Amino acid sequence: MDPDLSSLMLSRVQFAANISFHILFPTITIALGWWLLFFRWRWVRTRDERWLLAWRFWTKVFALTFALGVVSGITMSFQFGTNWPGYMERVGNVAGPLLGYEVLTAFFLEATFLGVMLFGHGRISERMHLIATFLVAFGTTVSAFWILALNSWMQTPTGHVVIDGVYHVRSWAEVVFNPSFPYRLTHMLLASGLTATFLIAGLTALRQLRGTASPAAPLVLRSALTVAAVLVPLQILAGDMHGLNTLHHQPQKIAAIEGLWHTERGAPLTLFGWPDEAARTTHFAVEAPRLASLILVHEWDGALRGLNEFEGVHPPVAPLFWGFRVMVGMGLLMLAVSWLGLWRLRRAGWDPARLPRGWLQVLRFMSFSGWVATLAGWYVTEIGRQPFIVFGELRTAEVVTSTPPSHIALTLAAYLVMYVALIAAYIAVLRYMGEKPLLPPGPGKQPAPGDPAGGARTGAATDASIPLPHTSGARS
Repeated sequence: MDPDLSSLMLSRVQFAANISFHILFPTITIALGWWLLFFRWRWVRTRDERWLLAWRFWTKVFALTFALGVVSGITMSFQFGTNWPGYMERVGNVAGPLLGYEVLTAFFLEATFLGVMLFGHGRISERMHLIATFLVAFGTTVSAFWILALNSWMQTPTGHVVIDGVYHVRSWAEVVFNPSFPYRLTHMLLASGLTATFLIAGLTALRQLRGTASPAAPLVLRSALTVAAVLVPLQILAGDMHGLNTLHHQPQKIAAIEGLWHTERGAPLTLFGWPDEAARTTHFAVEAPRLASLILVHEWDGALRGLNEFEGVHPPVAPLFWGFRVMVGMGLLMLAVSWLGLWRLRRAGWDPARLPRGWLQVLRFMSFSGWVATLAGWYVTEIGRQPFIVFGELRTAEVVTSTPPSHIALTLAAYLVMYVALIAAYIAVLRYMGEKPLLPPGPGKQPAPGDPAGGARTGAATDASIPLPHTSGARS
């Protein structure tokens, strides 16, 4: 095998493994921070201690998830220098400041007020604690803003000039607010909302099945299913708008997604099939006549450009074809589960204990459905940019490392082993938190006022038997 090709492919796989692992955790924390703010706000408004129980439990989940996201993000950033040194040499004037802004405005904000949010309850006023929770949630969203700005610029680059092969910023406004940025940011924030919401619903259902549900379960599950039922249609609308934007700026990506081999009018929508890039056809295709043209250009006889117009500069077809269908299929499943689940919960008097065990199992099964949809969508986005790293201008092969393939393969294997272990540990801890309620304190002992777990036991009987301590200026 050609050593350059091997280094290129191994570097791409290694970066894909790193970003796949990393994105799982910010996808949860971005929206979960706002959920914590909601729980906290409801407690302040109503003084219903069930909201406080919800906030305490999910604060622990947030802290665990945030920690893994930070660690994996640091590992991923190293690869700009180890695997893609040419990227920062050529594009560093654009990427460097955007990554720096993310650290200065978002990470410092999150890191500073995360400690206040976790350990400040009972030590500061309720108002200040609510503000700290808001700033943590706001910080996670600001972080997404800067990262999506850079990623979107790589997809639809604007606002720069190239001098002697090096990129220089001409207009920061055009760089940040590039043509695809609003669509990508909206799509990602909604994806985060769905990921966190289904995790909340799924883990609440697991606790109900195991008999460890807290008194907060009815409020939490009702809120989660209601939000999911609203977010899924919004995501479908945002996805349609994002697709139209992609068709305008990256038509070869849409052609690969649709398995559209030749330019044609009234193009059919291929629901399923087996794309064969060598034969330039899709075997066993199940098609809906003219529907692709209707969806993408909103005309029955609208013309769609095929892959025949992009020889040598279009992405691989199979990953995009299947990735897109996994993402859409999971989205439709989310829609069905959220709407039907909300209807069944309403019929059960909003009490999860009265839901059929089958429905609780469905919700449990959907706990990580957001991860599946998010990964599939990111693969479509990132693989769809190939063979370019800055779309239409800078090829991936031009900026890859000269490190021997054997060295990259060794580190790739180490990363994969570590990531599999960490994912397994993360899921195991979440399951433990759902199935094993914390033991009540011994006689005469009270939970620490600032302990997020203090007084918030996950068993229904335990929750009812442990009084929540009251401190000056705050209700614990």
